[in-house]
Amino acid sequence: MEQQMKQIKGGVTAAKGFEAAGVEAGIKYQNRKDMALVYSTAPCRVAGTFTTNVVKAAPVLWDKEIVENSPFAQAVVVNAGVANAATGKQGMDYCREEAKTASELLNIPENAVLVGSTGVIGMQLPIDRIKEGIQKLVAAKAETLEAGTIASKSIMTTDTRNKEIAVSFELDGKTVTVGGMSKGSGMIHPNMCTMLSYVTTDAVISKELLQEALSTSIIDSYNMITVDGDTSTNDTCLVLANGLAGNTEIAQKGEAYDKFYEALHFVNTYLARQMAGDGEGATALFETTVYNAATKQDARILARSVVGSNLSKAAIYGHDANFGRFLCALGYSGVQFDPEKVELFFESKAGKIQVYKDGAAVDYSEEEATKILSEPEVTILVDMKMGTETATAWGCDLTYEYVKINADYRS
Repeated sequence: MEQQMKQIKGGVTAAKGFEAAGVEAGIKYQNRKDMALVYSTAPCRVAGTFTTNVVKAAPVLWDKEIVENSPFAQAVVVNAGVANAATGKQGMDYCREEAKTASELLNIPENAVLVGSTGVIGMQLPIDRIKEGIQKLVAAKAETLEAGTIASKSIMTTDTRNKEIAVSFELDGKTVTVGGMSKGSGMIHPNMCTMLSYVTTDAVISKELLQEALSTSIIDSYNMITVDGDTSTNDTCLVLANGLAGNTEIAQKGEAYDKFYEALHFVNTYLARQMAGDGEGATALFETTVYNAATKQDARILARSVVGSNLSKAAIYGHDANFGRFLCALGYSGVQFDPEKVELFFESKAGKIQVYKDGAAVDYSEEEATKILSEPEVTILVDMKMGTETATAWGCDLTYEYVKINADYRS
């Protein structure tokens, strides 16, 4: 009997053949690591999904070109502090310079180097420091789990914690691993895919199915998170597959593809939830599950409307059992429903309580409701009573701290 998928230690270096590093390059921050490298000892098939914002940062345009047209990829260089967005031709030239530097040092083709940037929009990259950083990264790269963790810490901006995960499963007697890291704390709103996320795997899988798995997975993972309604210019999710697990190639849909998809989706959902819960200034992960909706799309729209509502987010921050705010957000989502039929519940580790039924408030204990809403992870459950479809969205509470962080982000 082949083992089921299990969570293991590590992140981007958990899969065979992947190395990583994080170094201090002094791009914007002092006394902290602000550049990362992910490198594969073997060429990788690569898949990617990118921001839907019309204003796309230079690294997004660079990576899209590689994902669509390059025969393979083998390295990702990422910097924090400066986004290289709204930087014109010079921004693109700097992407090329980064790739050229990495390609010479790693002895791989220029079009096998992906680049990522996160931070302030409109500033040019300090390219000399970036190039020095790449030299340091190549010298420091290692295959240890710790190297992956250091890389995940080196791409943070306003994040308060690093985000990494790895899982493994078996395919025809071979162990296959999927690992990932991400950053994202503000300027996060659905529609691909509001952050930087890098996933590595040693699976042997066709480029077409790798892309299909990623494009399908983001719909119910990264695209279901919102922190502040702002879709970033730099959103990127890349998956690199180097094939070193040695499984029979996943070249068509079936049991092997399903197992790979389950692992990839677990990694993406975990990273998405981590980002939502670490929203700028957040004190709570705010989850909404809508069930018994007429269609899957309705369920997604309704769930996102609730977690995206500023009034709902403020109620979560204040542990205020004001169910009217959640009901209101459902009502303006654009989905038609009968409010007399909907039922609302609050749930967390502290318990579960019904607050609304048959078009009116249920007689519930305000004290108990407040206790439930005071946990670090809080869920609003919405029973639409219209069908069988379910969707979950993730966000965070809205705090004074969010305004403070974003009022002086450049200074």
